[in-house]
Amino acid sequence: MLGRRGHTVTLFEQDTRAAGEDLNQDFFRWNRPRVPQAVQPHSFLAPVRTVLLAETPDVYADLLARGAREYHDFDWFGEHPPHRDGDEDLVTLRTRRIVLEAALTAAVQRERTVDVRRGCRVDALTVEEGRPPRVTGVRVGTEVHRADLVVDASGRRSPVPAWLTAAGCRPPVVESHRAGIAYLCRWYRLRADGPRDPGRVKPGSAAPFALAGVFPSDNDTFAVNVVLSTGDPTRGALTDPDVFEAVARRFPATAAWLDLDPEPQSAVLAMAGLDNRWTSLTDDDGPVVTGLVNAGDSLVHTNPTLGHGVALGLRAAQHLAAHADDTAADPVGYHSWTAQALRPWFDAQVTADRANEERLTESAPPPDRRAAALAACAFDDPVVMRARAQVRHLLQPAEAAYGTDEVDRHLTAWLAAHPEFSPTHDGPTRDQWDALVPA
Repeated sequence: MLGRRGHTVTLFEQDTRAAGEDLNQDFFRWNRPRVPQAVQPHSFLAPVRTVLLAETPDVYADLLARGAREYHDFDWFGEHPPHRDGDEDLVTLRTRRIVLEAALTAAVQRERTVDVRRGCRVDALTVEEGRPPRVTGVRVGTEVHRADLVVDASGRRSPVPAWLTAAGCRPPVVESHRAGIAYLCRWYRLRADGPRDPGRVKPGSAAPFALAGVFPSDNDTFAVNVVLSTGDPTRGALTDPDVFEAVARRFPATAAWLDLDPEPQSAVLAMAGLDNRWTSLTDDDGPVVTGLVNAGDSLVHTNPTLGHGVALGLRAAQHLAAHADDTAADPVGYHSWTAQALRPWFDAQVTADRANEERLTESAPPPDRRAAALAACAFDDPVVMRARAQVRHLLQPAEAAYGTDEVDRHLTAWLAAHPEFSPTHDGPTRDQWDALVPA
């Protein structure tokens, strides 16, 4: 995006390998310890699609050509309700992360003003004294590369906060919340000569202590995902593929897909030890440094339950590209924008994770019947589904989307038509789970 606006960009990438030559080899055989989320399932929310279509329509076309698929939230109903403004954005891009990486990599390589330095690890920042100090470039080995603006996109383990402190800057303000949630997934491929339609099945199921879901993806692949507390004593046993699949078959959402007899494509892939982390390069006295901003996971890293990461990263990239000159001169505007546009979604993730942690450890209070009915009602009522989708796709906060008279009327009518409704689980009981999972 910067290159297409006429900026000269030098990109330092410490990995020597680039995505794109063979998607399956890249996805299943590329050992990427610094990117543990790369092999976990993704659902790319509306901002991913809308930013790419606005900024790089060639990248979006490449994604679809490589096998990514669009899914509109109203596709659940078969026939879409009468269109309203904004409905066109309620689209999930179903694909493995590697497909997006390959399309972006190919686009970057086509940009004449972007110089990609692979296998180059930045060792330090160059900083000039001042109030505040100013970053003037980066150091790679013995070389210094000067820049009007340095963008830290080095992820949730970014070394930049420590570098700034070591250079005498005020420390960045870091807010971190540990997410006590563990993820396990396994990838499958539908057989060319086998069944392909699981029927009209919801994407997720729940037990009192675990969640399970399916992520349909590109090129006939899909992932089965199980989520549970990091403190669950049975978590380690689920890395056994036989145990994992036996457990997954007790959840209706995942059982329907496994009943298609797909071919397993991976081991059981685990990920835990995650934080929700917000790293601000400004404090009560203003920016701790100029000439430097952060974007992507080095700015806001969220536990992947709600799928916010890539969407927030691309929104930040779009804003930064459009305001690069102003940001290079003074980053206050960029910092203010991130606090206004991105921070509320970070806070929402923290709140959701706290609720999920209580739920998965079976220590949460009984759910409110009306609040629980929202989730069930959405799959019967397009008005409530629209509100659900607007929240899910980062288009409206929950209180705005659900807090309308229209949604209230539709939910009240649904409850009246379902007097027997009570919050329940469609997954296994603890006794059934323990019978399947060895101690």
